[in-house]
Amino acid sequence: MARVTAGPVPAVAMRSITKRFPGVLANDAVDFDAREGEVHALLGENGAGKSTLASILAGLYRPDEGEVEIYGRRVEFHSPRDAMEAGVSMVHQHFRLAASLTVADNIVLGDRRAGWLRTSPTAIEEKVDALAKRNRMPVNPRARIWQLSVGEQQRVEILKALYRGARILILDEPTSLLTPQEADDLFGTLRHMASEGRTIVFVSHKLDELMAVSDRVTVLRAGRLIGSVDTKETSPRELARMMVGREVVFKQSREPQDLEGREVLLELRGVSADGDLELPAVRGVSLSLHAGEIVGVAGVSGNGQRELAEAITGTRSRTAGEVLVGGRRLRSGDPDHAIARAVAHIPEDRLGTGVSPSLSVADNLILKSHRRPPIATRGVLRHDRIAASAKDLMHRFAIAAPGPDTPTRLLSGGNVQKVVLARELSSGPRVIVAANPTRGLDVGATEAVRALLLKAAAAGVGILLISEDLDEIMALADRIAVVYEGRLVGVLPRAEADVQHVGLMMAGSSP
Repeated sequence: MARVTAGPVPAVAMRSITKRFPGVLANDAVDFDAREGEVHALLGENGAGKSTLASILAGLYRPDEGEVEIYGRRVEFHSPRDAMEAGVSMVHQHFRLAASLTVADNIVLGDRRAGWLRTSPTAIEEKVDALAKRNRMPVNPRARIWQLSVGEQQRVEILKALYRGARILILDEPTSLLTPQEADDLFGTLRHMASEGRTIVFVSHKLDELMAVSDRVTVLRAGRLIGSVDTKETSPRELARMMVGREVVFKQSREPQDLEGREVLLELRGVSADGDLELPAVRGVSLSLHAGEIVGVAGVSGNGQRELAEAITGTRSRTAGEVLVGGRRLRSGDPDHAIARAVAHIPEDRLGTGVSPSLSVADNLILKSHRRPPIATRGVLRHDRIAASAKDLMHRFAIAAPGPDTPTRLLSGGNVQKVVLARELSSGPRVIVAANPTRGLDVGATEAVRALLLKAAAAGVGILLISEDLDEIMALADRIAVVYEGRLVGVLPRAEADVQHVGLMMAGSSP
């Protein structure tokens, strides 16, 4: 599809943008421009400053220094509404929709233009339907949000921006909750919108996606601009090197495993679990995991993965069925029993569940061992041994922090995850339940986390890898189990799986 020829004036021009937070220089004199009619990817590690730069463009933050121009006119945004009035809108990773309202209601909700108040609901629905068709984003304007798939909900967010006249769209990690097919549909939509002259700023850590959809890529590292390159003139390996500042093991995978005769470490027999609203979230899942095996659990977010992990590790009480470790049944809703049976848990919410953010790194590292020697003697904590253990784990797992006494909340996402991994892997586990262990992490941190999991599997640990990153599962898992609406719809050896087939299963199609 032909692109609109870029004019002499960029749609977005950000010059010498500097933004400081207490103790952090988030953007250091960054230049960024995006042309009319292009998809421009913004790439960088956690803490690189890309989200801050995107938030400044969207009016969420104001720069301390520098200036922003939209189509050659200097602007100062004091709020996201100011940005919207200038034609700039941001579609967030987590949607901001009212689930009980219709598509049409959500699209006009909060619109300052009073005219729609005097317009009949039918006329609004017709206008929304026409907008959706014109932009190749089919969605029923009368449907309630809760009735829609995640991909359809994302279309509503984009249509909401277009309804308000957005010419510049910022998308923050837009494929994180989508199936491969939904991601492909989104890419087609973005290319169509760019062909009509809109500017797309695409924030993502998935290099293959950026290569597929973008025209240019701008890379930030440690708050500074590293460079901008034409996508067709670069490669994922080169982009990863620009992000991290060194060569990265770009494809981590392992050889096919011979599971014949290996011990079954984990067995699920008809496991069911209620969700937070006391409705079934996991429905009769039966699955086995052998010593040294990685079983990947694939599915779109919200299909029971979190509840399944919590049912296995004893952190969810409303469960049924049997969870067996080494042939012996675990007590339902008893995390201490799971810990005693050497079941490690890497939860998906690393800050809310994985660590206590207000505690120090050292304190978080002993959360599972604070009652046992050598950390405690006769119930008394040995602070000298806590400090020594923490320093050892920080060195072994490359946790970047000023010291063991540093509050965990001050660490980057990747280092918080390393704290969780250090605690869980150092506990001598037989089984690891890892839920989205690399979600939101940059290339370097992802490389480190995957290497640790592969090392554990090579040592004979069984790993249940629950991930919404299908590429990650395809690279690491020996077998792939797909869940949809809480049910196990199929289990495939990795050699027999391909992205399109697994993607269809994630959407509810039978294998």
